[in-house]
Amino acid sequence: MSRNMLNGAQVIVDYLIQEKVPQVFGLCGHGNIQFIDALYERSQEIKTISVHHESVAGFMADVYYRVSGKPTATFTSCGPGSANLPISLANAFLDSVPFMAITGNVPTSQFNRGAFQEMYRHYQADFPSTVRTMCKKVFQPTRGEMVPLAVRQAWKTMITGRPGPVVVDVPFDVFMETAAEEAPRATEWNANISSRCGADPDGVEKAVDMLLSAERPVMLVGQGVRYGGAADELRKLAERLQIPVAASASGLGALDVNHPLALGLVARAGHYQANHAARQADVLLALGVRFDDRTSSSWIPGYSFTIPPTKLIHVDIDPEEIGRNYPVALGLMADVRTFLRQVHAELDRRDNLFKKSDARKKWLAQIDGYRKEWDKFVAPGFSDDTTPINPQRAAAEIDKALPEDAIIVSDIGVHHNWLLGFCKPKRPDSLIGSMGFGPMGFGVAGVMGAKFAAPDRPCVSVCGDGAFFMHANVLGTAVEYNLPVVWVVWNNYAYASIRGLQRGYLGGRELATDFKHPETGERYNPDFAAMARSCGVEGVRVNRAGDLGEAIRKGIAANRPYLIDVDIAADVNPAGAGVWELPGLGQSKAGIGTRFQPG
Repeated sequence: MSRNMLNGAQVIVDYLIQEKVPQVFGLCGHGNIQFIDALYERSQEIKTISVHHESVAGFMADVYYRVSGKPTATFTSCGPGSANLPISLANAFLDSVPFMAITGNVPTSQFNRGAFQEMYRHYQADFPSTVRTMCKKVFQPTRGEMVPLAVRQAWKTMITGRPGPVVVDVPFDVFMETAAEEAPRATEWNANISSRCGADPDGVEKAVDMLLSAERPVMLVGQGVRYGGAADELRKLAERLQIPVAASASGLGALDVNHPLALGLVARAGHYQANHAARQADVLLALGVRFDDRTSSSWIPGYSFTIPPTKLIHVDIDPEEIGRNYPVALGLMADVRTFLRQVHAELDRRDNLFKKSDARKKWLAQIDGYRKEWDKFVAPGFSDDTTPINPQRAAAEIDKALPEDAIIVSDIGVHHNWLLGFCKPKRPDSLIGSMGFGPMGFGVAGVMGAKFAAPDRPCVSVCGDGAFFMHANVLGTAVEYNLPVVWVVWNNYAYASIRGLQRGYLGGRELATDFKHPETGERYNPDFAAMARSCGVEGVRVNRAGDLGEAIRKGIAANRPYLIDVDIAADVNPAGAGVWELPGLGQSKAGIGTRFQPG
């Protein structure tokens, strides 16, 4: 290689540095050692974080973006190394989270020869086929000179339009081949591209007309508001027009849940005031929402929504989501923040914004009544002092113990539903969870990505015992990089959310969903606190609800990796105002209220 030329690996690393990527997360293998060597050369400018399982790298990159708003990258080797990554790729893809996955592959001279770790039986070096459905696009440069084009196009694809992960799959020799005299200049290629497109001006006028004429309007917010940076514009519009705001699980926290116009969660286990208002709305403005089955009570009318007769205004950056599950009175492809700014500008030009003020006051008074009914319904759980700990009480104690700037990264399981119901996120990134793909381990590993993104904020993972045991290797990573994160292990000795389905839909025929000692039949799990201590992490056990808050405060104050193993009751499931259907098995029952029948 001539002195002034960069090889493929050096081009990629230089481009990441230009894009101000502070660190990459990954795991070594023979297929990416030349890429790691390029990172070594620039180690003063970009950090390398080594993990103990490739999916952990992906989850860390995912949550890093959700907190910082800035994409990063992962690196994995060929064969099983990169094959461990798709679970976190798919998670990011379905939740519209960008990161660049740099995967190694076998040398091009060995394509289709069945070299060690080559996927070749259908097509040569065919890792791209493995992940094509799990990312926005796969790039596979097969010559060094193709790398500059691949890396700059991959970055643009990742961040424009509806964001999502991309894969740059690089054969071993291409990392080493001469590629270019310099990497593409990020400031020229991508810095000046904006995909924050606005809505059709006529559509904005129509949307404003519909909102001003509505008597029972509701705004429904999703991830497009939280990660689109539109929280301030949302709050101002809600206050300006006195429109209550409900949230999908992905949107909870976009408006401080303590705000008087915040309704809380619309979902199968949603808050009564949120579900009951949304299903009675005459106009529903949906902002960056997918209307998935959990939000929509399996699309059964009258539980979450009643569309029609509710007139739906659906705004989304991705036109594929508009009209996917509900007919629209008005569908607008737009960036949510840009759209809300357009609405404010249109309102500035209008007179008589309060022609429906009496109807709005009546509507908000009705909703206050629904809120009181919900508060009465859930009140007993807040004072339950039984052991194992009542899960509602546990969620409330966790919420009370955390400072306002704390970040909860929830894993997947029944605990996630309890957190959504009874934690009160005040900021868009106060409560982070996986909403589309739902892989166990997301919160166990992702909390470390949150800490890299926000080193001065408390970062807490609330994770089930099943998920933590799957990814306990994170303890070593936290110690190696001195990450003061707290894991609260929601230990109910079961895959309790699935056991609940067996009980609810299959007549209690339980199998493979709880953890028992083979000799005694008693509840069994490893001693997670002792496991943590064996790794150099402080570990404690909590058996009483009254001790949980103090344990969390101590864990945060310790300023070192900390694990709290909490004994949680497994036989209580969250009840809400919606339902969920498993086709062929039936649907659940609403815990409060009845199905709304319009007319």
